[in-house]
Amino acid sequence: MATIDGLPPLREVIATHELAAKKSLGQNFLLDLNLTAKIARQAGDLSECDVLEIGPGPGGLTRGLLAEGARRVLAIEKDQRCLSALAEVEAAYPGRLKVINGDALEVDPLEHLTAPVRVVANLPYNVGTELLVRWLTPDSWPPFWDSLTLMFQKEVAERIVAKPGSKAYGRLAILAQWRAEAKIVMTLPPEAFTPPPKIHSAVVHLKRREKPAFEADAKILSRVVAAAFNQRRKMLRASLKGQAPDIEDRLRAAGIEPTLRAENVSLEGFCALARELA
Repeated sequence: MATIDGLPPLREVIATHELAAKKSLGQNFLLDLNLTAKIARQAGDLSECDVLEIGPGPGGLTRGLLAEGARRVLAIEKDQRCLSALAEVEAAYPGRLKVINGDALEVDPLEHLTAPVRVVANLPYNVGTELLVRWLTPDSWPPFWDSLTLMFQKEVAERIVAKPGSKAYGRLAILAQWRAEAKIVMTLPPEAFTPPPKIHSAVVHLKRREKPAFEADAKILSRVVAAAFNQRRKMLRASLKGQAPDIEDRLRAAGIEPTLRAENVSLEGFCALARELA
């Protein structure tokens, strides 16, 4: 891959620009350009898409996205140390890469992107889940993105795709699967990264649904699911008693036995309950 784009190998880039990964920024650099290109391919044909990338670091995935034909890439990077390395990538792909130095939780990328947009990122561990929740809960639907191809800690990825009855099943699974089709498309061992994290990582691909899987008010569904899983060991009649004085009747009307726990209720069941509480 380095010979294709004419840029030096990533280990050399990191050494040249003195880019030791910072734990405080949740950084773990992926240095194998064959892997970064493979991750880019999980997002599908990018030739007619703008791509939003969060936390590009020294630019490994950025180079993969551009080499795989992304129309344009907008990369938001908080670490000023990485800007000079990313400038070299920008120069190698004239007009196709824009880098913004800022915090992804504070920067609004929409003014820099042209639809259709796909998000592809090796997310910093410390902000990954928060960003995903934001992308899944905009004020209006459909959102600005067509798909999300995101790397997380493997246990977070498993929470996103979890099914009822499993320990991983919870609020994140409901949010993700209500509005998107989610699947794990790759897993990566610790040694793929520098420095190697203590856990495995996984790439999740989420394709947005044009309409949510089942009818429900987003705010009510979010509130009910949060209450149910905040006390997941309790029966629903106890964990949801603050949602309505007649919560047992509402649960039964939604086809849910009040003695069930949150982890045993399907997405369809939670949506039915949200409609009962609307």
